[in-house]
Amino acid sequence: MDYATLAREQAKVTDWPAYIGWSIGLLIIIGLVYWLMRQGWNWRRTLQSGIPPLPAVPARAGRTILETSGRYHGTTTAGNWLDRVVAHGLGTRSRADLTLGEDGLLVQRPGDVDLWIPAEHLTGARTDSGIAGKVVPAGLLVVTWTHEGTELDSGFRADHPDEHTAWVEAITQLATRTKTKKTEEAAQ
Repeated sequence: MDYATLAREQAKVTDWPAYIGWSIGLLIIIGLVYWLMRQGWNWRRTLQSGIPPLPAVPARAGRTILETSGRYHGTTTAGNWLDRVVAHGLGTRSRADLTLGEDGLLVQRPGDVDLWIPAEHLTGARTDSGIAGKVVPAGLLVVTWTHEGTELDSGFRADHPDEHTAWVEAITQLATRTKTKKTEEAAQ
């Protein structure tokens, strides 16, 4: 093989303008996909703008029943684990400290909006494997609650998932006790 043939073959291998063109094209496609995802998120926020503001967060949740730390995975409409609610910061995953008190559930999220679910809004809890498009094989604590007539599911993953069962029982008891109390007050 002579030098001219070798030079032509190397020129084909190191065709920098083509590599640069493909790289720029790929970056443009990635940027377009990111922009479309962002537009979808903003469109979902616009569609959910009719959701009223969340209850004000109190300093304390009343007498403490349970406390734990973990991750908040998001909120969906009840029964539809893929229909993420993004209004009022409910769609953002974050670290969370959960405190279940006699007055309700307090979710403190460092660097994000805290969440307060009053006891009278709690309807139940369960363990599940996924919420808001996130599947966690070890399981999630899913709290079902109502907000202005809309039933919602919020998912949490405790740092120690073996605590989820105690949380389900405690939230269910609090929701039942609160519902019974409201029924008795209405009957009087």
